[in-house]
Amino acid sequence: MRRWVVALGFTVLVAPVRATEAQSVQEVLLRAKPAVALVVSEVAAQVTLNCGGARTTVEPAPFRETGTGWFVSASGWLVTNAHVVSSAHRPPESLNAEMAKKATRAGCRATNVKLEPSISVVLSNGIRMPATVVKYSPPVAGEDMSGRDLALLRLEAADLPALMLGDSNALKLGDHVHIIGFPGVVLTHELLNASAKVEASVTNGAVSGFRQDKTGQPVIQTDAPAAWGNSGGPTIDDRGLVVGVLTFVTQSGGDQGTIVQGFNFVIPAQAVQDFLQGTEVKRDEPSRFNAAWHAGLHDFFAGSHSGAARALAEANRLMPELPDVVRITRENDEKVKNPPPRPFPWVIVAAGVTLVSLGAYGTMFVLRWRRNRFRIKPSELVRMIDSADPPVILDVRDATTYDRSPVRIPNAQHVTPQSLETARPDLGVAPDRTLVAYCT
Repeated sequence: MRRWVVALGFTVLVAPVRATEAQSVQEVLLRAKPAVALVVSEVAAQVTLNCGGARTTVEPAPFRETGTGWFVSASGWLVTNAHVVSSAHRPPESLNAEMAKKATRAGCRATNVKLEPSISVVLSNGIRMPATVVKYSPPVAGEDMSGRDLALLRLEAADLPALMLGDSNALKLGDHVHIIGFPGVVLTHELLNASAKVEASVTNGAVSGFRQDKTGQPVIQTDAPAAWGNSGGPTIDDRGLVVGVLTFVTQSGGDQGTIVQGFNFVIPAQAVQDFLQGTEVKRDEPSRFNAAWHAGLHDFFAGSHSGAARALAEANRLMPELPDVVRITRENDEKVKNPPPRPFPWVIVAAGVTLVSLGAYGTMFVLRWRRNRFRIKPSELVRMIDSADPPVILDVRDATTYDRSPVRIPNAQHVTPQSLETARPDLGVAPDRTLVAYCT
């Protein structure tokens, strides 16, 4: 019984502590989202037209492609797909003819095309920053897919949110994964405002296979939904670690191929680690934003809203007006003003009941021991009487009980309790003789 009680007390006190160590999926995704950014690859042009002897310069609508990237280091290092930035990093020859065609009008012909490529990164708060390509691993010639379809961009910034790489080799079939990115259907949706379009979206799925691309490079298949614009986006596990980078989606055949969901492919994180070898990227670089944002989320989900307010304010100071930071801060402020009712403290009550029960049983044991510490069994008394040195037996019953009782103990001396309380009677017993008292 005692062993069961101790074990129960251990379970009640320790189990809640272990439960608080795990982060919810919501907290994991909120930690990760600020580190994901929209990548815009754009090629503008100045086209010189000869219109019957008169020359004029026309700037047609730029060629623009979008994709997703994520910060692998707090000092402005961003990873994306090579095919996301290929049009601006290495503009194809066909782009000259396309721009000339856009600019040409009746009676004029293009005599010169000057391309002006640029790459920029748009954070979730709408801030747009120029970026340069530091390392580029082109996709397979003529294809928008490869196990090394990666590019490393550099921005002039510091204390940015960043994600950590995980171990893609440890992935198993059925493991949960989450793709974060900027699908084109959201960017072009007519019902969304501008701020909503630059906030990353999350889709969820699982690892559904391990494949190889045309070059023999490993890729991971997932059933997490994705679309054009998600390319280059991080694929994270339930701990928030990047286990891969989305590289291409599956399309149906035909000229108007549509995306077939459930069959999307991811470059493993191990390939990203290999790609970053030899660069100046410091993956263990601390981020003050990460420290503040993660601390704020931890306190918020733990119910410590006063502590969360300070950390969230610091995160907003470092990266102003990020949608998730603003949203959580607003919700946290509301909880500070109107704290929710505290849940009944079952853990504390259970621990208190356990301790009180242990104390009560301990007290009862001590009292019983004190009361019976001099008591002997009848069999032991018989053994003592039959011994060579029998004890002196005192019949300590009150006078009325003694007179009415037919029971008499042979060779016993009758002493009333009252006489023992008021005086110390001389029983004529040697000090070294054993006394055995009988009372009711």
